[in-house]
Amino acid sequence: MHLLHIDKDHYIGQADPYIFESGGRYYIYTTGHDGIYAYHADDLFDDWKFYGRVMTVPGHEEFWAPSVIELDGKFYMYNSFEFYGDTPDKGGHRQTMHVSVADNPLGPFTGTKQILPPFSIDSHIVKNESGLFLFYSTNRFEGDRIGTYIVVDRMLDPFTPEGKPQTVIEPTLDEDIYQRDRYKEGQHWHTIEGAFYFREGDWHYLMYSGNCYQQPTYYIGYARAKTDETDLTKIKFEKYPDDNTYHPILAANTFEEGTGHHSMMKKDGQWYAVYHARDFDDGLGADAFDARNARICKINVNDGILTAERYEDRI
Repeated sequence: MHLLHIDKDHYIGQADPYIFESGGRYYIYTTGHDGIYAYHADDLFDDWKFYGRVMTVPGHEEFWAPSVIELDGKFYMYNSFEFYGDTPDKGGHRQTMHVSVADNPLGPFTGTKQILPPFSIDSHIVKNESGLFLFYSTNRFEGDRIGTYIVVDRMLDPFTPEGKPQTVIEPTLDEDIYQRDRYKEGQHWHTIEGAFYFREGDWHYLMYSGNCYQQPTYYIGYARAKTDETDLTKIKFEKYPDDNTYHPILAANTFEEGTGHHSMMKKDGQWYAVYHARDFDDGLGADAFDARNARICKINVNDGILTAERYEDRI
């Protein structure tokens, strides 16, 4: 179901929606060409209002995939953008993770600081009893399935990764292929990104997106681990059902496509995924970036198994 509505005449993209709650109010942050944009509501399911741009850095562009956390009364936003102050990675990519700070959820988020080298995207910042951890995606250019994959690192403070990232989820499927023969013939580029971690009981879940929103096999999947370990760099997550089976929780169906890069919110005991997708008949063109908007569905969590309950016109 659509959560944020589209104004086709004055439209700002709603890709990579990150939902966040503070003080009983809800916020969604989205990717933007010239900065990160925000929406807010008093009710998770209704009356969302567009606020505007809450984070930018002059002279840079393509601000991707924010995540936000509240620590000691401050709000920290982690996102990447095209950064020209560092050497790009081997593939020429400049997307680089930064953190910015604000006094309230609607910003402005300022004091932007680089915390990782290129290529680093798609953060999820997590705090638990063992400390602060950052999930993100980076690139690998060697191996059988080269491409983008997910790692986790401990944060020594909100601005400082420990510098010991641990691989969490790697590409294992042909359905993860973003582009064939990308750098040389026979070497296909894979993409695993959009990490979101949560815990329910003894089960730890790490959800992710595979492939590209313009491809028919683009999807949300998950890995899991049953353990009482709380140091997230030490947990061994295993893809469900296994490394060799394409088993999306969310993928294209009869009424929407490009379903991916989500975040999660728990309300009244029920988990919900907020994700981007686009209608087949949205009228914005099959290749239009701005066709994606934020949607919501139930995610049922049952002893290590996640299932989506998705409808076109209701939750």
